[in-house]
Amino acid sequence: MSDRTGIFAGDDPFAIARRWLAEAEKTEVNDPNAIALATVDGDGLPNVRMVLLKEIEDAAFVFYTNYGSVKAQEIEQAGKAAFVMHWKSLHRQIRVRGTVTREDGPKADDYYASRSMKSRLGAWASQQSQPLSSRAALMAEVAKVTAQQGTNPSRPPFWGGFRIDPVEIEFWADGAFRLHDRFRWRRDGSGGWQVLRLNP
Repeated sequence: MSDRTGIFAGDDPFAIARRWLAEAEKTEVNDPNAIALATVDGDGLPNVRMVLLKEIEDAAFVFYTNYGSVKAQEIEQAGKAAFVMHWKSLHRQIRVRGTVTREDGPKADDYYASRSMKSRLGAWASQQSQPLSSRAALMAEVAKVTAQQGTNPSRPPFWGGFRIDPVEIEFWADGAFRLHDRFRWRRDGSGGWQVLRLNP
Protein backbone atom coordinates (compact mmCIF):
# COMPACT_ATOMS: atom_id res chain seq x y z
CA MET A 1 0.00 0.00 0.00
CA SER A 2 1.47 3.30 -1.15
CA ASP A 3 1.10 5.26 2.09
CA ARG A 4 2.28 2.47 4.40
CA THR A 5 5.71 3.99 5.02
CA GLY A 6 7.87 4.96 7.98
CA ILE A 7 7.08 2.93 11.10
CA PHE A 8 4.45 0.93 9.13
CA ALA A 9 6.79 -0.06 6.28
CA GLY A 10 7.49 -3.70 5.52
CA ASP A 11 5.96 -6.86 4.09
CA ASP A 12 6.21 -8.98 7.26
CA PRO A 13 3.95 -8.04 10.21
CA PHE A 14 6.07 -10.05 12.65
CA ALA A 15 9.18 -8.11 11.64
CA ILE A 16 7.27 -4.85 12.15
CA ALA A 17 6.09 -6.06 15.57
CA ARG A 18 9.65 -7.02 16.58
CA ARG A 19 10.89 -3.61 15.43
CA TRP A 20 8.23 -1.77 17.44
CA LEU A 21 8.97 -3.88 20.53
CA ALA A 22 12.71 -3.18 20.19
CA GLU A 23 11.94 0.56 20.08
CA ALA A 24 9.68 0.24 23.14
CA GLU A 25 12.45 -1.53 25.06
CA LYS A 26 14.41 1.73 24.87
CA THR A 27 11.58 4.00 26.05
CA GLU A 28 9.16 2.08 28.30
CA VAL A 29 10.08 2.16 31.98
CA ASN A 30 8.56 -1.20 32.91
CA ASP A 31 7.70 -4.37 30.99
CA PRO A 32 7.65 -3.18 27.36
CA ASN A 33 6.60 -6.74 26.47
CA ALA A 34 3.41 -6.61 28.59
CA ILE A 35 0.22 -7.56 26.77
CA ALA A 36 -3.42 -7.42 27.83
CA LEU A 37 -4.54 -10.96 27.00
CA ALA A 38 -8.26 -11.54 26.37
CA THR A 39 -10.04 -14.89 26.56
CA VAL A 40 -13.66 -15.97 26.96
CA ASP A 41 -15.25 -18.48 29.33
CA GLY A 42 -17.77 -21.19 28.39
CA ASP A 43 -20.60 -18.65 28.47
CA GLY A 44 -18.75 -16.24 26.19
CA LEU A 45 -18.02 -13.81 29.05
CA PRO A 46 -14.67 -12.07 28.37
CA ASN A 47 -11.69 -12.08 30.71
CA VAL A 48 -8.59 -9.93 30.35
CA ARG A 49 -5.29 -9.77 32.26
CA MET A 50 -1.72 -8.59 31.79
CA VAL A 51 0.90 -11.19 30.88
CA LEU A 52 4.42 -10.93 29.46
CA LEU A 53 4.99 -11.78 25.82
CA LYS A 54 8.20 -13.78 25.64
CA GLU A 55 8.81 -14.22 21.92
CA ILE A 56 7.69 -12.95 18.55
CA GLU A 57 8.41 -15.86 16.23
CA ASP A 58 8.29 -15.80 12.43
CA ALA A 59 4.57 -16.65 12.48
CA ALA A 60 3.32 -16.46 16.07
CA PHE A 61 3.42 -14.73 19.46
CA VAL A 62 4.41 -16.82 22.52
CA PHE A 63 3.80 -16.43 26.27
CA TYR A 64 4.05 -18.83 29.23
CA THR A 65 1.76 -19.68 32.13
CA ASN A 66 0.36 -22.33 34.44
CA TYR A 67 -1.90 -24.67 32.46
CA GLY A 68 -4.24 -24.86 35.45
CA SER A 69 -4.88 -21.10 35.40
CA VAL A 70 -8.21 -19.63 34.33
CA LYS A 71 -6.65 -18.12 31.19
CA ALA A 72 -5.16 -21.46 30.18
CA GLN A 73 -8.45 -23.29 30.76
CA GLU A 74 -10.34 -20.71 28.71
CA ILE A 75 -7.75 -20.86 25.92
CA GLU A 76 -7.90 -24.66 25.85
CA GLN A 77 -11.69 -24.57 25.67
CA ALA A 78 -12.02 -21.90 22.96
CA GLY A 79 -8.76 -22.44 21.07
CA LYS A 80 -8.65 -18.68 20.45
CA ALA A 81 -7.40 -15.52 22.16
CA ALA A 82 -6.65 -11.86 21.53
CA PHE A 83 -4.26 -9.32 22.97
CA VAL A 84 -3.28 -5.70 22.79
CA MET A 85 0.23 -4.36 23.36
CA HIS A 86 0.23 -0.63 24.16
CA TRP A 87 3.20 1.68 24.58
CA LYS A 88 2.43 5.10 26.06
CA SER A 89 5.95 6.37 25.38
CA LEU A 90 5.66 5.60 21.66
CA HIS A 91 1.93 6.37 21.29
CA ARG A 92 1.50 3.03 19.53
CA GLN A 93 -0.29 -0.25 19.96
CA ILE A 94 -0.57 -3.65 18.31
CA ARG A 95 -3.77 -5.70 18.42
CA VAL A 96 -3.74 -9.43 17.65
CA ARG A 97 -6.48 -12.05 17.29
CA GLY A 98 -5.87 -15.69 16.49
CA THR A 99 -5.88 -19.38 17.22
CA VAL A 100 -3.83 -20.84 20.05
CA THR A 101 -1.78 -24.00 20.49
CA ARG A 102 0.48 -25.18 23.31
CA GLU A 103 4.24 -24.69 23.34
CA ASP A 104 4.99 -27.69 25.51
CA GLY A 105 8.31 -29.00 24.26
CA PRO A 106 12.02 -28.12 24.28
CA LYS A 107 11.37 -24.38 23.75
CA ALA A 108 9.25 -24.33 26.92
CA ASP A 109 11.98 -26.24 28.77
CA ASP A 110 14.60 -23.74 27.59
CA TYR A 111 12.56 -20.72 28.59
CA TYR A 112 11.75 -22.22 32.00
CA ALA A 113 15.45 -22.94 32.58
CA SER A 114 16.30 -19.31 31.74
CA ARG A 115 14.12 -17.97 34.57
CA SER A 116 15.50 -17.19 38.03
CA MET A 117 15.56 -20.08 40.49
CA LYS A 118 12.94 -18.37 42.68
CA SER A 119 10.61 -17.94 39.69
CA ARG A 120 11.06 -21.59 38.75
CA LEU A 121 10.27 -22.71 42.29
CA GLY A 122 7.33 -20.32 42.41
CA ALA A 123 5.88 -21.98 39.32
CA TRP A 124 5.92 -25.30 41.19
CA ALA A 125 4.42 -23.79 44.36
CA SER A 126 1.55 -21.74 42.93
CA GLN A 127 -1.77 -23.35 42.08
CA GLN A 128 -2.53 -20.35 39.88
CA SER A 129 -6.06 -18.90 40.09
CA GLN A 130 -7.06 -21.26 42.91
CA PRO A 131 -8.15 -19.91 46.34
CA LEU A 132 -5.28 -19.25 48.77
CA SER A 133 -5.76 -19.04 52.55
CA SER A 134 -2.85 -16.64 53.17
CA ARG A 135 0.49 -15.42 51.86
CA ALA A 136 2.12 -17.42 54.66
CA ALA A 137 0.58 -20.59 53.20
CA LEU A 138 2.07 -19.76 49.81
CA MET A 139 5.51 -19.14 51.28
CA ALA A 140 5.29 -22.42 53.18
CA GLU A 141 4.53 -24.17 49.90
CA VAL A 142 7.55 -22.48 48.28
CA ALA A 143 9.74 -23.78 51.13
CA LYS A 144 8.30 -27.29 50.73
CA VAL A 145 8.83 -27.26 46.96
CA THR A 146 12.39 -25.97 47.41
CA ALA A 147 13.17 -28.93 49.67
CA GLN A 148 11.61 -31.35 47.17
CA GLN A 149 12.91 -29.90 43.89
CA GLY A 150 16.32 -28.61 44.94
CA THR A 151 18.07 -25.66 43.34
CA ASN A 152 17.63 -26.72 39.70
CA PRO A 153 13.99 -27.73 39.28
CA SER A 154 12.77 -29.10 35.96
CA ARG A 155 9.75 -27.55 34.26
CA PRO A 156 6.49 -28.59 35.93
CA PRO A 157 4.20 -30.69 33.74
CA PHE A 158 1.42 -28.16 34.40
CA TRP A 159 3.44 -25.15 33.20
CA GLY A 160 4.36 -24.15 29.66
CA GLY A 161 3.68 -21.89 26.74
CA PHE A 162 0.95 -20.87 24.36
CA ARG A 163 1.54 -19.83 20.78
CA ILE A 164 -0.95 -17.37 19.24
CA ASP A 165 -1.10 -17.79 15.47
CA PRO A 166 -2.77 -14.59 14.29
CA VAL A 167 -5.56 -14.34 11.78
CA GLU A 168 -5.51 -10.56 12.27
CA ILE A 169 -2.89 -8.01 13.39
CA GLU A 170 -3.55 -4.28 13.64
CA PHE A 171 -0.84 -1.65 13.96
CA TRP A 172 -2.00 1.68 15.41
CA ALA A 173 -0.15 4.95 15.92
CA ASP A 174 -1.45 8.12 17.52
CA GLY A 175 -2.16 10.99 15.16
CA ALA A 176 -2.76 14.70 15.66
CA PHE A 177 -6.36 15.68 16.40
CA ARG A 178 -7.18 11.98 16.97
CA LEU A 179 -6.62 11.26 13.28
CA HIS A 180 -4.73 8.06 14.06
CA ASP A 181 -3.01 5.75 11.57
CA ARG A 182 -4.32 2.18 11.55
CA PHE A 183 -3.32 -0.72 9.31
CA ARG A 184 -5.05 -4.09 9.62
CA TRP A 185 -3.27 -7.20 8.36
CA ARG A 186 -5.73 -10.06 7.82
CA ARG A 187 -4.90 -13.58 6.65
CA ASP A 188 -6.21 -14.33 3.18
CA GLY A 189 -7.20 -17.77 1.96
CA SER A 190 -3.74 -18.54 0.57
CA GLY A 191 -1.83 -17.98 3.83
CA GLY A 192 -0.72 -14.50 2.82
CA TRP A 193 -1.92 -11.17 4.16
CA GLN A 194 -4.40 -8.56 3.02
CA VAL A 195 -3.47 -5.12 4.38
CA LEU A 196 -6.00 -2.30 4.72
CA ARG A 197 -5.76 1.20 6.10
CA LEU A 198 -8.63 1.79 8.54
CA ASN A 199 -10.35 4.98 9.60
CA PRO A 200 -9.27 6.15 13.06
